[in-house]
Amino acid sequence: MPDAPKSGSAKSGPAKALEKLGLVRDVDLALHLPLRWEDETRLVPLAQARAGETVQVQGIVRECRIETRSRRQLVVHLQDGRDTLVLRFLHFYATQQKAWAAGVLLRVRGELREGFFGREMVHPSVRVVAEDTPLPQALTPVYPASAQLPQAYLRKAVASGLKRADLTELLPPADLPPGLPSLREALAYLHQPPVGAPVAALEQRRHPAWERIKFDELLAQQLSQAMARAERAHLRAPVMQARDDGLPQRLRTALPWALTPAQDRVVAEIVADLGREQPMHRLLQGDVGAGKTVVAALAAATAIDAGWQCALMAPTELLAEQHFRKLVQWLEPLGIVTAWLTGSRRGKARREQLAAVADGRATLVVGTQAMIQEGVDFARLGLAIVDEQHRFGVAQRLALRQARDGLEPHLLMMTATPIPRTLAMTYYADLDVSTIDALPPGRTPIVTKVFADNRRPEVLARIRDEVAAGKQVYWVCPLVAESETLDLKNATEAHAELSAAVPGAQVGLLHGRMAAADKATTMAAFSAGHTAVLVATTVIEVGVDVPNASLMVIEHAERFGLAQLHQLRGRVGRGAVASACVLLYTPPLADAGKARLRAMAETTDGFEIARRDLDIRGPGEFLGARQSGDALLRFADLAEDDALLQAARALAPRLLREQPDAARAHVARWLGTRSEFLKA
Repeated sequence: MPDAPKSGSAKSGPAKALEKLGLVRDVDLALHLPLRWEDETRLVPLAQARAGETVQVQGIVRECRIETRSRRQLVVHLQDGRDTLVLRFLHFYATQQKAWAAGVLLRVRGELREGFFGREMVHPSVRVVAEDTPLPQALTPVYPASAQLPQAYLRKAVASGLKRADLTELLPPADLPPGLPSLREALAYLHQPPVGAPVAALEQRRHPAWERIKFDELLAQQLSQAMARAERAHLRAPVMQARDDGLPQRLRTALPWALTPAQDRVVAEIVADLGREQPMHRLLQGDVGAGKTVVAALAAATAIDAGWQCALMAPTELLAEQHFRKLVQWLEPLGIVTAWLTGSRRGKARREQLAAVADGRATLVVGTQAMIQEGVDFARLGLAIVDEQHRFGVAQRLALRQARDGLEPHLLMMTATPIPRTLAMTYYADLDVSTIDALPPGRTPIVTKVFADNRRPEVLARIRDEVAAGKQVYWVCPLVAESETLDLKNATEAHAELSAAVPGAQVGLLHGRMAAADKATTMAAFSAGHTAVLVATTVIEVGVDVPNASLMVIEHAERFGLAQLHQLRGRVGRGAVASACVLLYTPPLADAGKARLRAMAETTDGFEIARRDLDIRGPGEFLGARQSGDALLRFADLAEDDALLQAARALAPRLLREQPDAARAHVARWLGTRSEFLKA
């Protein structure tokens, strides 16, 4: 039996593939559950089998040869009584032709279909058997695997790991939802369901064995969140007391507008956190255009006023520059020195910025992940702000929070992708969440229209009208250059088309492959109103703020995710100008594409968009990079398992309080080192 690969030993072939799947411990193998099951417990005589069914038959090879008529293939003629079955293999090895010679007894399983020369199976599973070879007494599991990991090897590895794994019951039976089996019973059933097991209930994950697995998984996740929160209670952070006449109040006075009640509320929540000696761990969420940047500026002003530095990290240079311009405009007149750190800043300019950060002259540092690279040394970092936090990996966010002199910086994460309540209390249970739930006054609603691509001439005519009226237009494309696999117009072609369609107007081109200086020049021209139409890829998704832009056209909108479409739409409607967003699509549309475009046309509410996005994509894809591609919930479904989630949420604090050793062992069993992700 193959063992789970041991840490530190040389690994190759299947053993290395096991590790790549995260199957390092025996318990990892035990918890590696099937995707589906095949019924190899019975044989169906060919005379009783129907075309379209997946069946297992047994027969003697009458002929095995290689044919080359249409394409090279291995053809096996199998005899079952009076009936004959043709097996076709388009990919095969010479050893198979020898192993399946005439007279050999084969047991094959696959989809039966009517072919030109009679009934056939294409690439069925095949076993050489003897007359007395017994049938399996359980359904055959099919596991998530890889090309380097054959199912036969994986089945043996899982069975071996299941035998060795410590599956001691950590939860008292009274604490389990009623009717659930023990963990060992549940795993044994799922790995080898008996003959007659309800396959539909198993594949829909509604069997009590699945319920136990999902409950344990949700409990481990809730315990991990509670443990992360408890650990932070023992950490220390700078205490930043706000002053009535300090820098934040001077910033408020200098702003040409008053904060909304929602902004005032979240600022108060953040300031209260900064005044405590435990590190803040808060998520600030608000719809596109809700005014999160000014809240971040007031948080930064509070930290700086208390004698500490603040770092604001954004995922792209374009977004970081937008923040930098706004913050400089607001804060430099108040005497705050700001540093700018991105990958494109090099040489003497970078060295000067690094020196200002290291000696404390720069109290506000804005940039991309370049600010967490080697050589960046903060003098007194007290507050870290991460914008669009879901775009950063775990390691990147943790790097900005490194403790210095025993004090850990406060952390404020921001997102314009609102988190639905169920998802927030599951994945962000260790976070305090502040929500800006109202837009600033003066914003005009955005009208969203969905057009097929054959109405392109109408859209171009509308663009000419907008430009003639002195307004500006975005045209968004999904690709920069031609693709061999996708028939999509690219930004370069669209730029040429629009330059011809709007003669006399300046049409700009902005995409991610441009040099940083060229991007900045192009964006500055659009912001200043010199460019009438900006053709761009999704680099403009967040951060770009041009109040005079009144129309956005998103080409091949069916290729974008719902959250991304909503973010893009938020680039218009940022002033008092009536604004519209046109979603151009190429029919036919898949069901998911229809659902996304329908949602965009029906609502501009980011929280409703987030709810529908969660329904369409599921929590794993919705969260994106929060877990660096490693979804913490593999089995539970938040839409269907709410009762299990509520039971796990109720049990977690009590178990941690009354049986802390069992709680820690439960988390280690289910999450291993992945529990570290939740601290980021």
